[in-house]
Amino acid sequence: MSQASGYHHGNLRRAVIDAALEAIDESGPTGWSLRALARRAGVSHAAPVHHFGDKAGLLTAVAAEGYELFAAALEACAAEGDFQEVGVAYVRFAVRHRAHFAVMFRPELYRPDDPALVAARDRAGAVLAAGARRLSAEPAGDRAVTLAAWSAAHGFAGLWLDGALPEARDPGQDPEAVARRVFRAMFRGGPGEPAA
Repeated sequence: MSQASGYHHGNLRRAVIDAALEAIDESGPTGWSLRALARRAGVSHAAPVHHFGDKAGLLTAVAAEGYELFAAALEACAAEGDFQEVGVAYVRFAVRHRAHFAVMFRPELYRPDDPALVAARDRAGAVLAAGARRLSAEPAGDRAVTLAAWSAAHGFAGLWLDGALPEARDPGQDPEAVARRVFRAMFRGGPGEPAA
């Protein structure tokens, strides 16, 4: 049972989001109902509907919050100037915020045109695009480099979370350290990047 049962009226929205994150961790982004979520949060059956309208509205709030956290994490690493570390931050975010990550890249589950979500998603995308400009030898290649870097980070994160990599099944392995080695090997000696 969630800690949400002690929430006061002013915190109902947060209580429902927290309960949704727990439910997503346990059974994925679609394996629960708003009614079950209300029970988990210790709120009335009407509370999730009142605050979010429907399940898509709640998942929109989860995705928007996830993109806000994600953008902040990527921006913090980008400020240090090492684009490979942005990839490591991507993996770190996925591992530490599994429930958000499970929803953010599934636009069929939420309202992808929600203004708060769009703004946060664009912030994260801007970090990737800026890093790609530093890696790309020519402006025409920026998008390809962005897609390559995004695919590498997202693919690694997904494989790690799914336990598909042997390293992910070894409790002695650190996902950030493994990701760092992978990204250094992939982008070694690219334009503007020193060889590892």
